[in-house]
Formats: sequence, structure tokens, C-alpha cells
Amino acid sequence: MPEIRNPNLESQGSGGGASGGDFRSLILFTFLALAAVMVYQYFQKPAANAPANQTPQPQQQAAQSAQQAQQASAVTSGGGGTGPVDRIAPAAASVGASSETTTTIENEKFRITFTNKGAQVQHWILKHYTDSSGKPLDMVQQQAADMFGLPLSLYTYDNTLTTQLNTALYQPSATGQVLAPNSVSFHYAAGGLDVLKTFKFDSSYVITAHVNVKRNGEAVRALLAWPAGLGDMEEFLAANGKRTTFIVPTQSQLAWSIDGKQDTMAAKKVSGEGTLDQPFEYAGLMDLYFTATLLPDAPSRATVVTFHHTIDLPTDLSDPNSAKKPADVIGLAMGDQSGDTQLRLYAGPKETDILNSIHAIGADGKPTGESLASVIQYGWWGIIAKPLYLALRALHNLMGSGGNNWGWAIIIITVIFNLVLLPTRIWTMKSSLKMMRIQPRLDGLKKKYANLKINDPKRAEMQTEQMAIMKEEGVNMYGGCLPLLLQMPLFFAYYRVLLNAVELRQAHWFWLTDLSMPDPLHLLPILIIGTMFLVQFITPSPGMDPTQRRMMAIMMPAIMGFTLWHFASGLALYWITGNIINLIMQVAINQSKIGKEMHEIAARRAAKKLPKGGSTSPRVIQGRR
Repeated sequence: MPEIRNPNLESQGSGGGASGGDFRSLILFTFLALAAVMVYQYFQKPAANAPANQTPQPQQQAAQSAQQAQQASAVTSGGGGTGPVDRIAPAAASVGASSETTTTIENEKFRITFTNKGAQVQHWILKHYTDSSGKPLDMVQQQAADMFGLPLSLYTYDNTLTTQLNTALYQPSATGQVLAPNSVSFHYAAGGLDVLKTFKFDSSYVITAHVNVKRNGEAVRALLAWPAGLGDMEEFLAANGKRTTFIVPTQSQLAWSIDGKQDTMAAKKVSGEGTLDQPFEYAGLMDLYFTATLLPDAPSRATVVTFHHTIDLPTDLSDPNSAKKPADVIGLAMGDQSGDTQLRLYAGPKETDILNSIHAIGADGKPTGESLASVIQYGWWGIIAKPLYLALRALHNLMGSGGNNWGWAIIIITVIFNLVLLPTRIWTMKSSLKMMRIQPRLDGLKKKYANLKINDPKRAEMQTEQMAIMKEEGVNMYGGCLPLLLQMPLFFAYYRVLLNAVELRQAHWFWLTDLSMPDPLHLLPILIIGTMFLVQFITPSPGMDPTQRRMMAIMMPAIMGFTLWHFASGLALYWITGNIINLIMQVAINQSKIGKEMHEIAARRAAKKLPKGGSTSPRVIQGRR
């Protein structure tokens, strides 16, 4: 049997076999002690957060800043921003700033200035667009923002919490100027509240945002908000140097897409603080030329809250003491029902090519869904309006980028437009001539049945005889209306194009300084009234009552001219061009065989209605003495 030894009774020499056993025991005990310490530290819970009013030492602040930078890097890296994002680890101490600072992010298209107070946007400058005074356009509507909140603020269902989130001084990951592509994060933690807002920028108008708010470790449903209007709404500002001195409709709308179905709502119909839990592919607010649209990374969990405010504005912006009129201001907020919000934001012009390149998240979790092009409101006439817009833009590009080229493009397209419709105009004239030829027979038929009552069955015989006469002469009773029906869709489609084309904003043509605004000298509306009157005056209408004809010749031009008095001058330019073409065509038709015959018939009918003796004055009935 082996010899049994007690290690404790062995000599403690420095060498030999006996001392080797003691050394191995010492190593074993040391290893076990270290392992026990490591296991204890692994399973020990982290220490509680420091009190909210505790001020970290400089060494702690440096460590916190490094930790925040690592968190921001983890949030913004990988996967295009549509996949899961790491949760925020509980902060070991309060996080914030001691004073207000700004961070400006800039690329070729925009310059966005954040304030760390609430981690909100003070200015969103679009470099390629200017306001009426020539300054770069700010998408932040300053007057409304001062009253109702800045863009990229937060909205919760707890007013006290919302105020705290939007007034706290966040710790930014960077200050001063930051060039895109880049990302910036804002962190705030105090009293059990932990907030991280991270924004990523590239070379486009689109930014990506991630918002995570926790209170005592629990997720808070916090929505990213654009609370009030867009910067292009200049009627909210004083008239000095602006486009107009009177309130013009902003045509503000709420736009959205749910399951591939797009819709809009006028500002007056938008409810205040209305919550909508729907699979929104996008939701945004817009005016005629610009939009701020939010696209969630998880449409199935999207939440949208709408805001509706009013601001009392003077009816004459140059006179602050003029009568006040309420103006609608709308906004919205979007978030994720889980409390962890990730989305993209497009804030820029409603330019077709740009909007076509931006897609909502599709069923595959990638940006393959609906494009934002649907925010351009062509209405029912989109199928015609879109090709017309492309033709107008192609003609402008063909002529180059000269200042007057949009005006000339409108004129040329209008000429082509009327030439295409010339056959329908000739068809209308031929139909009118045939109707004039058979008018005496129809008048005789009316006299034949003049004594019949309205409900007399014999009236059906009169209608049958009328149809027989028209068929015999080859007259279509709808011949005069059908060409007009063909023209109307083209007219309304062209109207929608000229109304919505952002390219016409601030485009000039001779004295017209902005084709999207009314004629400053009112020359076009006056010309519209004059040319419409001339067209009505030289167009033969022998079948029409003279009083009715005079009313049409005067009232219709007056109504149309004053209607277009405050409309976009680009639309008025289209209308006056069409009127001049119609006037030239009517003069040419009057000199043609058809026109001469129509005038002869009109002259004969007018002569028959004159009193005996050839006097054009009406008979006077003498009263008895």
C-alpha cells in the first residue's frame, strides 16, 4: 500500500518532493478564491442610480461621455436602420448638460440646427429654396413653433412628462458644426427617467431617428412630433418683403397611406390630439409645395397623433390693427406602440423625382412600399396631369435653365394643347351650323304645339318630330357638348399641374416675379376679361336670346377674370394664352365658309326680329290720356 502522509506534518523546506505538494495546494486555494470572487461579482446586481441632484466628478463625466458615444454607435450601426436596436442600459448617474448649446448638421441640401434644450430643431434650412425676401427657406414656421412646439420634440400622454422631455438640457454627442453623413445623439437621465434621441443624416433630404424613453426601467410611449405648420406659410409673418399683404389659403393638409391606400384631409377637418393606431406606411403634413412626412420602420405598430391649432391673423398683413381672422395650423406626431420608436423623416420640397425615390417600409421589412409621390395632389386627373407635368418639365429642360423659361414652357404647352383640341372646336362649329340651318323648322314645330300643356301626351309627338328632323339633317343634339366634355378633363388636369408644380414657385416671367403667386400688376386678369369678351362678341349665336347673349358676353368674362385675380399668375398666363388662341381661331373661322354662312343666318334671323320700318328701337306703347 502507498505510504499515507499528513501534509501538515511535513517540513516546510524550500525544495524536495514534500515542498512541491504544499506549493500545488497553495495554487489551488488561490484559484478557488479568485473564482469565488468572480462568480460573486457576476451575480451581484448593479448599484442603484445616483440621486438626481448628484453632480458627477470630471473623471465620471468623461467615462459617461465615452459610454454615450458607444451607445450611439450601437444604435446607428448596421442593417440600414430597420432592424432591432439594442436597449439602453440603466444609467449609473444623472446625465445632462449645464447650459444650452446648439449642434448644426449640414449637407448640400439642408442645414439643421438642434438645441440641446429638449433635443429639438430650431431651424431647418433648405439651401436650394428661398423665401420671398431672398433668404434660404426655413421649414420651421417660427411663429407657430414658438406657440405650439419645435420639430422633433416629444409627445406623451402625460403633460408633465412631455414638458420635462422638451425642456430638459440633454447631453449631446457633438456640438458646433457636424457635416453629413454623420449621426448625433442626445442623452438625458434623471430621477429614474432615461431618454436617448439619435438622428442619422446622409446626403439626401431624409433623416433617420431613434427615440427611446424609459421611466424606472419601463418603456414610455413617446412620439416624435412636428407640432405646427411649415415654414413656407408666409401669411403668418409680417408683409414686409413677403409675397402678399393679404391672407392667402395655405391649403394645408394631412396626408397618409394605410395598406397602400393614400388619402388626405383638409386642415379644418383635422382633430386636435386625436390618436390613430393604424398600419401607417407614412403620415405627414403639407402645403402646396413642401411636406414633412414621417415613415415608420414598423408600420404595423405605428401610432399617429394629430394636432390642430389656430392663430388669429390680421386680414391685412401690412396693418396689424386690421380685423383678425383665425388661420388653421396643423401638426402630427408618430411613434411605435412598443415605446421604442424608429422612423425616417422627409422634410423638403414636393418634387416628383425626389418623392418617387423615397419608399415606405413594405411587407418584407425593406423600403419597397409606396412612394411619397402620392403627396402631390393631382386628384382625379392624375392619369392626365402626370404626363402633362412631364411634358412641361421636359420642354423647360430643353430650353435650358433660363429665368423666363417656365413661363415660355407654359405658353408653348398651352398652344400645343389648343392645337390638339382644334378638331373638336371645328366639330362644334359644324354642329352649330347644322343646328342653325334647321332652326326655322324647329321653331315652326314649337309654334305648332305651342298651346299644349306641359303634361299633355302629345308633347311626346313633338319630341319625336324634332328627333326626325335632326336625324334627317344629320344633326347630333349632343354635338356641341361632346367636344366640351372632351376638353374639360384636359383643362382640369392642366390646372392641377400648374397649381402643384413646385418648380413654378418663385419662377419669373417678365413682370411676373413668382408664377405661383398672383400677378402683382393685375395685367393678366384684365387681359383675360377683355379677350373673353371679344371671343364672345365675335362668335355667332343666332339661336340664343339677345339678352342672354349680352349677359354671357359680359358676365362670364367678368366672373372668370375676378376669379383669377388672386390665383397663381402661372395659371392666369395659361388662361390668357388660351384666350388669345381662341380669339385668333374664331377670327379665322368667321372668314371660312362655315363662319360666313353662320353670320348670314344670324343676320337674317336678326332682321326678322326687327320691328317694321327697320328701326332697331323697340316699340313704345303709348298710355291713354
